[in-house]
Order: sequence, then structure tokens, then C-alpha cells
Amino acid sequence: VQLVESGGGSVQVGGSLRLSCAASGDTYRRNCMGWFRQAPGKEREGVAVIDSGGNTRYADSVNGRFTVSKDNSKNTLYLQMNSLKPEDTAMYYCAAAGDGGSVCLLALTGHYGMRYWGKGTLVTISS
Repeated sequence: VQLVESGGGSVQVGGSLRLSCAASGDTYRRNCMGWFRQAPGKEREGVAVIDSGGNTRYADSVNGRFTVSKDNSKNTLYLQMNSLKPEDTAMYYCAAAGDGGSVCLLALTGHYGMRYWGKGTLVTISS
């Protein structure tokens, strides 16, 4: 499985960005997908995950502002980010794992481990 993120950049507070993650490789290995981020000096954290049924889960800090979605026909995962804040500044990573059932949503908090990771795309929010 290969995951390639794109769409990062620098925007002002209150702006929007849409991240994309192009996925390739065995579909059954990426039934669970999600976005994670790591800010400088901080640990990596889950942002949003989506299971094979389209069920989603978000971190409290982004709930209501971010939307995760996927287009299976394009093998692409998206993260629409609105009302961006300086604390959203981070490297954003796309990740995938095989189990797309209910356990997938546990990946947000690290209770289910993602197996495949992209190299990340940088998002910088300036005030």
C-alpha cells in the first residue's frame, strides 16, 4: 500500500484547505483510513478516521470544522478543513489499515494501529 498526501500549504486564520491522499495497493489492506497530525514538539494525534462503511470519528479539537471523506472510485481520501486555527499547524499524515469494521474508529485514539503511512503534507496557519 502506498499513500501520497497533497494539498497542504500556508493559509490565514479562518481559511480553508482540502487535503488529499492518493492510495494504491491492495484495497483490502486499506479498508480503514484516516488523518493524523504532528505539530512541532508534540506527539502525533488522530484527526479523523473513516471505516469501510463510511462511518467517521473526529478529534474533539476539529469536530465541526473538519470533514473526512473518501472516493473509492478514485482511491482517494480527503480532509476538508474549515475555520482553520493556528493550533491546526502541523504535518498531516494519511494512514491506512486493513480492518474497516467498528474497530477502525478506535484508530483515532491509537487503540487500533494503522499499518501504512504516507510521508505527510505540511499545513501552516498564520494569524
